[in-house]
Amino acid sequence: MRRVVITGMGTVNPIGNSVPEFCDSLKAGKLGVSRIDQFDAPDFDVKCVGAVKNFDPLPVIDKKECRRMDRFTQFAVCAADEAIKNAGTDFKDIDPYRAGVIIGVGIGGINLTLKEHEKFMSKPDKISVFYVPMMIANMAAGTVSMKTGFKGDNFATVTACSSGTHAIGEAFRKIKDGYLDVALCGGSESSISHFTLSGFNVMKVLSREEDPTKASTPFDLNRSGFVLGEGCGILALEEYEHAKARGAKIYAELAGYGATCDAYHMTSPSPTGEAAAAGMKQAYTEAGLKAEDIDYINAHGTATHLNDMYETKAIKIALGEEAAKKVAINSTKSMTGHLLGAAGAVEAIATALQIDGGFIHQTIGYTTPDPECDLDYCTEGLRETEIHAALSNSLGFGGHNATICIKKLVD
Repeated sequence: MRRVVITGMGTVNPIGNSVPEFCDSLKAGKLGVSRIDQFDAPDFDVKCVGAVKNFDPLPVIDKKECRRMDRFTQFAVCAADEAIKNAGTDFKDIDPYRAGVIIGVGIGGINLTLKEHEKFMSKPDKISVFYVPMMIANMAAGTVSMKTGFKGDNFATVTACSSGTHAIGEAFRKIKDGYLDVALCGGSESSISHFTLSGFNVMKVLSREEDPTKASTPFDLNRSGFVLGEGCGILALEEYEHAKARGAKIYAELAGYGATCDAYHMTSPSPTGEAAAAGMKQAYTEAGLKAEDIDYINAHGTATHLNDMYETKAIKIALGEEAAKKVAINSTKSMTGHLLGAAGAVEAIATALQIDGGFIHQTIGYTTPDPECDLDYCTEGLRETEIHAALSNSLGFGGHNATICIKKLVD
């Protein structure tokens, strides 16, 4: 079987507009959640978001191109550019039809839709000619391929909060099974608006906490919902022998992938946790590992009452009670908020950085233990420790579960 390794990464997210900045922020426990300043609605229940700060696409994308790209596509192009540079090659030695781009998106250009709808209501013929190609979810993957010349598999996974992890998993399979030699994959999202927040708010899944330090608190007894965020994560996956031959820096090996569905409810995860657990088992089994081999889990950890409780249950089923009590678990969302379709990709990068750097970041904001969430959530601070094998979980509306297994490379 062909092996798949991570040789490049790029990101734009609430705690870092580059991989080095993101890594430093993870170690420092930096909070990327802040008060809403994207619109003025003083009476609105929701007060906090996880927004990208000081994002400037112009070093990578010229002004004319920027006007023809939605923000989620700009994120993807910039993160992909960083991932290629980080990989140390443009992969021009590879047949372009064996180089693919798979980028997940949860919502796509909803803010552009709102803007163009305003035009439509007054003058229907004034809608931008670029509206449709800017708005559609596949345009992040399509535009990145135009920039890189990658002509292989190119599509968007759209599975709500699992979109980014599904994209990485599908790219992994394409390389492992011999259809591709390299892939840029991940997720991108930018949907912070009064309208989008209102849609989530009426579902009672968003935190209404006014203090940003208390808004996104996964696994805490007093957690009150997730914080909507935005961002992007792109990984360069490469067939191991090709990476080895060119002397590439290898962050970690992507060794397994699990994908299941709860088949239970539109928004609630299944109370049994069995389907999510099955996805985790699939991932570590494909990696040739046993439950006790998993050192660390980057949890979906949204800070909603049901997700954190049922994910905890799923981890216990997947690993068994004994191994579950020993595994280190954290939630990157405690710092970034919930990036929707980009969450799994940014968290996969966080996982690879921790494996490469020998640390486990803190789940920040946690103060009060919950008897129903009784595992080790790394709440006391940064841990410096070697990670041999890790899981990264994503659980999306619709019952979509995706888990990838990333492990330290052993030649």
